[in-house]
Amino acid sequence: MKKILLSFLALPCFFAFSDEPAPRGLEHWTSATVASMSPALDAQAASDPHHFAVQQLSTYPHEYFLLARRVADGQPEWHETEADVFIVESGTATLLVGGTLVGGETTAPHEKRDGTIQGGMRTKLAPGDVVRIPPRVPHQVLLDGGKEFTYLVVKVKGY
Repeated sequence: MKKILLSFLALPCFFAFSDEPAPRGLEHWTSATVASMSPALDAQAASDPHHFAVQQLSTYPHEYFLLARRVADGQPEWHETEADVFIVESGTATLLVGGTLVGGETTAPHEKRDGTIQGGMRTKLAPGDVVRIPPRVPHQVLLDGGKEFTYLVVKVKGY
């Protein structure tokens, strides 16, 4: 019985070092890789008028990946054709989501920013949290007195 159990425990080792090429489109960003991007994002956020920095990691026909850092509250946003998925890396914030975007300006096709959000709900975000924001739902990231908020954003296209 012990030999069978040991055999199953050893199986992942055989697959981890396969000569098989990686599947097309496979992406892997290690925590060290993400951490190494932070100094550049800090400098960019410090000089940005909205105190925001973003680095595109990869793009595909139906989604793209961004690493974002905020050092102040974000603007209200509304995306007509994209869902947002946030994966919190560091810092804490409050997500204001839902309600109605009032006075937003079109900044790109199918996207509005600025203005205010009337109504909506507030939810706390902390490292490790994952949240999905559907298309056509206003949202805004508000810092909770912290100095920074870093998160991976997966933009899902095509709604």
